[in-house]
Amino acid sequence: MKTIRVRITAEELEAKRISEILERAFEDDGNPVTIYEATPDGRLWAAEILLFDMEPEEAAATVRDRVGADAFAAPLEAEELPDINWVEKSLEGLKPVKAGRFVVHGSHDRDKVPGGAIGIEIEAALAFGTGHHGTTAGCLEEIDRLLSMRAYDSILDLGTGTGVLAIAAALQSRQLVLATDIDPVATKTALENARLNGAGHLVRGFTANGIEDRRFRLFGPFDLVIANILARPLMKMAKSIGERMTPTATLVLSGLRVEDGPRILFAYGCQGFILDRRGEKDGWLTLTLVRGRKQA
Repeated sequence: MKTIRVRITAEELEAKRISEILERAFEDDGNPVTIYEATPDGRLWAAEILLFDMEPEEAAATVRDRVGADAFAAPLEAEELPDINWVEKSLEGLKPVKAGRFVVHGSHDRDKVPGGAIGIEIEAALAFGTGHHGTTAGCLEEIDRLLSMRAYDSILDLGTGTGVLAIAAALQSRQLVLATDIDPVATKTALENARLNGAGHLVRGFTANGIEDRRFRLFGPFDLVIANILARPLMKMAKSIGERMTPTATLVLSGLRVEDGPRILFAYGCQGFILDRRGEKDGWLTLTLVRGRKQA
């Protein structure tokens, strides 16, 4: 599968604005967007997005079409990247991440998990969610906090990615957790990671588009749902998620920019949820909502 990098270079404020436009324009597709200093003096910055399975000219046209003229006073270039596992490459220099009592690490850092911590080993794979992103770390901290306070009867990790959140919930609660994703590669990866971490007997999973698949009935209704996705799909699924949850339930939502908070709270407020806790990491938001009761 071809990987095309589309890069837009501009001064810092403009590049950051373009990066935010790219994230909004491609949030439903999940294409990775990055921003970094492009010159040693910090005068120019680059906003980049990776597109897959297309030619460079097509990728450039796709970006221009999605974003429109608003962002393109700045020069744009597109190039095909070498056939490298970019996820694996990006993880090579990453250090273990501590979030609550969890430590997410690669196999080369097994010896760096301190006593008393819950280690979760995640290697590079064709799915995202390693603990290094603010949304994943925020969810891990909430899982630790919530499961330290009480037990839940039925737990769902919706949009599981690498499965790190499902594994965390399973290892801490020692009970069954359902992990689902729209991407079959992610579902397979999550289940393999669960086995690697000694939670294979506790994590069940299947591939499903959204939460309306009838197989959810075999595991629900859920009294704890963790959904680290993106704002737009979370908005669209508010009613369906609410219908799959118990009258007294807890919902952890992430994959959200800080500015997404009000519209997410409104959408889930219509399903009877109220805000219990709000966390922010690196400009990303994690919201804990409750229905039918107030958390401690």
